[in-house]
Amino acid sequence: MPLVHRYGFATIALVLASACSQPPRTDMNASSSTPTISPDNPLFLESTLPYATPPLDRIRTEHFRPAFEAGMNEQHREIEAIVEGSAEPTFANTIVPMEKSGQLLSRTSRVFSNLTSSNTTPALEEIQTEISPKLSAHNDWIFLHPQLFARVSALHERRHGLGLDPESLRLLERYYIMFVRAGAKLNETDKAKLKQMNESLSKLSTQFRQNVLKGVNAAAIVVDDAAELDGLSPQQIAVAAEAAKARNLTGKYVIALLNTTQQPPLSQLKNRALRERIYMASIARGRGGEHDTTGIIAQVVKLRAERAALLGYPHHAAYVLEDETALTADAVNGMLAQLTKAAVVNAKAEAAAIQEIIDAQAKANGTATFRLEPWDWDFYAEQVRAAKYSYDESQVRPYFEMNSVLRNGVLFAAEQLYGIRFKERKDIPTYHDDMFVFEVFNEDGSQLGLFFVDWYARDSKRGGAWMSSYVEQSRLMGTKAVVLNNLNIPKPPAGEPTLLTFDEVTTAFHEFGHAAHGLFSDVQYPLFSGTSVPRDFVEFPSQYNEMWATDPKILANYARHYQTGEPMPKALMDKVLAARKFNQGYATTEYLAAALIDQALHQLPADRTPSAEHVGAFEQEALRQAGIDFYAVPPRYHATYFSHVFAGGYSAGYYAYIWSDVLARATEHWFDTNGGLQRENGDRLREKVLSRGFSIDALTMFKDFYGKEPDIGPLLESRGLSLTDG
Repeated sequence: MPLVHRYGFATIALVLASACSQPPRTDMNASSSTPTISPDNPLFLESTLPYATPPLDRIRTEHFRPAFEAGMNEQHREIEAIVEGSAEPTFANTIVPMEKSGQLLSRTSRVFSNLTSSNTTPALEEIQTEISPKLSAHNDWIFLHPQLFARVSALHERRHGLGLDPESLRLLERYYIMFVRAGAKLNETDKAKLKQMNESLSKLSTQFRQNVLKGVNAAAIVVDDAAELDGLSPQQIAVAAEAAKARNLTGKYVIALLNTTQQPPLSQLKNRALRERIYMASIARGRGGEHDTTGIIAQVVKLRAERAALLGYPHHAAYVLEDETALTADAVNGMLAQLTKAAVVNAKAEAAAIQEIIDAQAKANGTATFRLEPWDWDFYAEQVRAAKYSYDESQVRPYFEMNSVLRNGVLFAAEQLYGIRFKERKDIPTYHDDMFVFEVFNEDGSQLGLFFVDWYARDSKRGGAWMSSYVEQSRLMGTKAVVLNNLNIPKPPAGEPTLLTFDEVTTAFHEFGHAAHGLFSDVQYPLFSGTSVPRDFVEFPSQYNEMWATDPKILANYARHYQTGEPMPKALMDKVLAARKFNQGYATTEYLAAALIDQALHQLPADRTPSAEHVGAFEQEALRQAGIDFYAVPPRYHATYFSHVFAGGYSAGYYAYIWSDVLARATEHWFDTNGGLQRENGDRLREKVLSRGFSIDALTMFKDFYGKEPDIGPLLESRGLSLTDG
């Protein structure tokens, strides 16, 4: 997913997706003192590096506070200059300078948000806590500025007589919508209430993010005896030993957790008691103790509901969805309900097959059988996979060496499809030695942008995988894209190869889909650049890009044994491809459960939101009412560590992944029926979708590419589901 997502917010108020829910300021007076611009602070001046890439090797923690303060003050003066102008408002003297304002703040925000997500420190977290309410106040000062809104409103009223080109007209219309949705039409009393709500929400978002990161690190499982790790590969055991050594636990083994409910080692560990320990530690995160998040959740849900009511909406979901392609909560509820029954039926059938294996093994061994539990699913599902398709992950991992996946897979696919090429740049500074940087060129040799790669996990990085930007493309600003992909792949000991699971391979292709969306952007205005599209559209390019991970030509190019260089045997490759629908009942059910929790919490009015002690019970009841409370399949995220929703930009929007997947699988079907991996197909997608950002309506963009309305059939087929199931 994209980390910095500016849809619904102007360039003048860049959102720090990793630092707060909205962008700062404590003193809004025009006479505010301006921090001295120090030549030693590299944030104060535009970078002289290629593509205006920030000099990450020179930026220090102490540079952020003064840069934030100076950036807010600078933008404050720029906005006041627009308002104080005596001339009648025009597009050129109001909208354009708004788009151009806040460059120092934007530059600082992007670097800071990337670091606090990818390589944070206690000192950065302290600044994050301090700056988020200031950013919220700064954002409110702009969008609740009566004189500024008056100018925007006056232009909006006569927009069709201004002679604007289509993208400029859309920019004016988007600004008007953003001002109204931000509360610009409220009276002064209600504006004051709104400001307080936004400030509180920004603080709570930061607290949630920090608690989740600390909680996932604290929940790591310490194992005393290597015998308990039976089932893991020697490399994985070495990784666990290195993780223990890093925590001053030499001689022991540490299994670090990811932010999801289920954990990768559960598919391999033979020790059932250890599997249970890992699972129970995972779901216990945020439920009491030093890193509790239930109180934060209760406050956030209530505040969001109160803010929605203040703005005239029945609940937070109605407010959010009005500006997405879904438009209404009913549309989202209908789609989720349509899929839930089929997913659960398939998951129960998968569970029955797993239970048969458990019972058969117990009988063969003369031991007591047991009921399938969540911590057993992945372990036995892997056996079902092996029996059904005659392979397991240990057979395929040697063919998925990380560098080959990156260079011969992800980048090679983009070269074949779009005609672009990549050149590694070792002279561009990074914030960590484990990173790669590639310069990207069009087929004619013209420069396209920079692509940063940061794939290894570490304690200072938040969980999951995401794309973010250091610089966004804009013809108005004369900038090209500088984008970053983050994954969380365990780093092996020095000298050992990094071998990926097929899920990790797919994630790498997914995140590059976001990167391509940013790199191919070709818009005039920063507001529309790259991934600045609705949440339920932004995942479309990334989910579609997953198809190239299993394209025969691409797979044959990167799936080579890390020791011999031999390609993956065709028989094994065929099994990998055939297994794509395996376990989809489980995968779809766990995802839908999380999406339904998100909607249930955010479709409540303020007087019905749960208290901290009832968050868990509310979640369980919501799943029961939705018919998806199947004990063996937990939600992909429980609320207590659901960072997408409580620390990111996906509140009332986690459904976006499956909504976008309808578009993605329809696109995959389009490619399959139009010749597949061909340049003309890639050029069509680039021209009609990937280059357009949000300069035109998202669904209009899709229909222009696809030729008709999207349909759900290809999604169901790809997951082996049927709406008639059950």
